[in-house]
Amino acid sequence: MTANKKSNNPPSEMIRVPTALIPVVRQLSQLHREGHTIALLQDLEELISKFDSNIDIDVAKDSKSVLQLETRLETKLEAISGQLEKLSRTISTISSANASGRLGNTRPRRQAHPYQQTQVELQPRTNESLAPRLGVTPQSLITERENKSDKEFISWSRNRDPMSTAWEWNSKTKLYHPVK
Repeated sequence: MTANKKSNNPPSEMIRVPTALIPVVRQLSQLHREGHTIALLQDLEELISKFDSNIDIDVAKDSKSVLQLETRLETKLEAISGQLEKLSRTISTISSANASGRLGNTRPRRQAHPYQQTQVELQPRTNESLAPRLGVTPQSLITERENKSDKEFISWSRNRDPMSTAWEWNSKTKLYHPVK
């Protein structure tokens, strides 16, 4: 048995903190070792909620940070929607296979899952907002677009997109549009 495997405890996770916070982190670590973790977390949540609820932030709708957050949320919603569609198709396939395997099954089929009716409408995107969705940098997205034919780029983007959506460049709008 090696020295590293003497206990069943997982290894400590090392993190970097600003120098000014080192004493606080040491104190938190001491409280954790003494078994006060749950109470400490509850007090921290209460403190943060009091602090956070007292802040009145007036952020302009067109500010860069709001637009970036909106783009990130849209990308995540689209990815989740795609995963839900895949899951629904899988469930439907399994249900069909089970139903066809039963002899004398006379129950009427129910309608597909109601959440399928809500689709996220894909909006045109800039280099900066499409690149993270495709897992590339904005500059490499431009390079791919310039070095490929329109059909090749559409195929390439479809293969990289989390929802298998193809994208095409519109030089008039200077945006990428989803291919329907």
